[in-house]
Amino acid sequence: MYREVKDGKLFFDGVDMTELSKKYGTPLYVYSENDIISRFEDLKKNFVEKYERVRVAYAAKAFFPLAMAKLVDECGMCVDVVSGGELYTAIKAGFPAEKIEFNGNNKSIKELEMAVDYEIGRIIVDSLQELASIEKICKEKGKVAKILFRVTPGVKSDSHDYIVTGKKDSKFGIPLDDEVIMPQIKAAIDSEYIDFYGIHFHVGSQLFDNGSHLQATDIILALVEKIKNNFGYDVKELNVGGGFGVTYVDEHRQPYTYFLDPIMEKIENYYTEKGVKRPNVVIEPGRSIIAEAGLTLYTIGSIKQIPGIRKYVSVDGGMTDNIRPALYEAVYTGVITNKADQPKTETVRICGKCCESGDILIRDIDIAEPEAGDTFAIFSTGAYGYTMASNYNKNTIPGVVFVKDGQDRVVVKAQTYDDMIANEIL
Repeated sequence: MYREVKDGKLFFDGVDMTELSKKYGTPLYVYSENDIISRFEDLKKNFVEKYERVRVAYAAKAFFPLAMAKLVDECGMCVDVVSGGELYTAIKAGFPAEKIEFNGNNKSIKELEMAVDYEIGRIIVDSLQELASIEKICKEKGKVAKILFRVTPGVKSDSHDYIVTGKKDSKFGIPLDDEVIMPQIKAAIDSEYIDFYGIHFHVGSQLFDNGSHLQATDIILALVEKIKNNFGYDVKELNVGGGFGVTYVDEHRQPYTYFLDPIMEKIENYYTEKGVKRPNVVIEPGRSIIAEAGLTLYTIGSIKQIPGIRKYVSVDGGMTDNIRPALYEAVYTGVITNKADQPKTETVRICGKCCESGDILIRDIDIAEPEAGDTFAIFSTGAYGYTMASNYNKNTIPGVVFVKDGQDRVVVKAQTYDDMIANEIL
């Protein structure tokens, strides 16, 4: 944790957040580089260096401007993209092609062509039509694509329904019914334009129990055995996804080893019993790397006291820079940065400025007495804040600043009104 209070003010990675808000204006996304690096170092120590033939593919959807792409590469990690835009960002950042994997349930032909042209490391096939499309593109271009099949293992995870992805009734993945998945695998093995690498699953997000990961691992290993028995083919790679939970308010974040060690034990034991060399194992953490490394700064504006009901404290952002409370009922906490050590005497509702009753960032929080002009920080907004930002109500998208060891640098310029209407035609 790189947050601390000094002289009554909130500091983040050595930088005074109140002064930073004055320097760049608000709303403002702020990220601690040291926090991000520490998460990757944790994974290096407890996964990459602990086991042979394993990789970490950072899930770009959580947060992926050019500066983050560069940092992921500098930390020695791979990246998992889910759109042409994320792939384009990786390419523009000079990310090594072999270290890119491409997920997504409805990749366009244009996106697949981009992936094949750049010769990325893996394309993760998510639908029954996709394999044929990749094969056709590779045939036209005279190339071979490495692919994994994303399957739905049919397990239920304890999380919000919108972010549970491993159950059978899901838009993601290919069902494990033999008549559905096995012909796809056979076609991939037989194709001269496809290099069938293996199997991928992702059971959900913001998980604190490893049960669904372990159930899914057992199911995937059974599929591996079926592939071997039916086709005499040894799977080269298993991708067990991510979804490791983080602390937003008071959740108990599990260490990476809580998830990864028992998964690896199951996989290692299976292959040891078979007397066969274990394939590569890949994980895809995103939120767990970036969520707690970020916070959002706002300026408090209007304050409305409704006698006998509650006090509303409005800030100069809202659902346009953090849609998660409105979309998932996500819960956050925060503090007035310039009153960080003052008694929390007020219970208030932090609301945004959008013309929506649902634009509530924090429903109930105890804070010091708020005043217009105070700077308010909401913690753990590093994942899915900037990446899901919008121009609703014609609000501009905030800039992004990285802080490290008392220094700050802009990595995404704040959008201007001219930027916002640049593509509009009168």
